[in-house]
Amino acid sequence: MNPSWQLQEAKNRFSEVVDRALAHGPQTVTRHGREVVVVLSIEEYMRMKQPQKNIVEALMQIPEEYRVDLDISRAPDYGRDIEL
Repeated sequence: MNPSWQLQEAKNRFSEVVDRALAHGPQTVTRHGREVVVVLSIEEYMRMKQPQKNIVEALMQIPEEYRVDLDISRAPDYGRDIEL
């Protein structure tokens, strides 16, 4: 769960907001009832900032002992004969 703080409360208790972000994860700040910002640890921010791997890169990092050889070939499709 992402705890929510009203902006004025977050300003008054900023040290607590930071401490909770470090201990419990991101903290949401609202203004006029709308979520406007999130306070999170630098570790979480750096993790989120990392470029996402594509599926090929992710699969290539699987250790050799867990890899499976797959036959993904298929028979050629020559279409079908139709009468017009």
